[in-house]
Amino acid sequence: VSEENILVGNVVLYGAIYGEAYFRGIAGERFCVRNSGVQAVVEGIGDHGCEYMTGGRTVVLGRVGRNFAAGMSGGIAYVWDMDGDFAKRCNMGMVELFPVRERRDVEELRALITNHHQYTESAVAEKILNNWNAVLPQFIKIYPTDYRRVIEEAENLKIKGDLPREDEVVSEAIASDGN
Repeated sequence: VSEENILVGNVVLYGAIYGEAYFRGIAGERFCVRNSGVQAVVEGIGDHGCEYMTGGRTVVLGRVGRNFAAGMSGGIAYVWDMDGDFAKRCNMGMVELFPVRERRDVEELRALITNHHQYTESAVAEKILNNWNAVLPQFIKIYPTDYRRVIEEAENLKIKGDLPREDEVVSEAIASDGN
């Protein structure tokens, strides 16, 4: 049974910068350490998952080992906390835990799990998708504190209209280049 067996070894996706990865099974220790841009889904991981992560997205559809998110300064992780004891294994030094309730988070999580099912035919993903409304409240969003603050400040500036539009930035860059 894939979700009960280690499929990939230690330090998989160490320092990954771009792309997607879907693993039908469990990863060893230090999964997605220093991930700076990959979107990854796995069905469980060993100790030190998402350590020093700076970007990207990681979804764990199973248990995690100890010291999850140590030094995590960016990106977002979602963990299916089936047993309700994830917080005991998470290093809370730089992150906060939230229920997955915001629309964009729900949509992002569902899309990643859907992709995981599509690419791997995962029985775990199928079970989650077939019971979405019942399972969704068991997911936890792991959000680095400083990263969250920066994202929220940028969104507030955008709402207030204090940020230039993208076309204004491009026009200014062209003008300053002399072309």
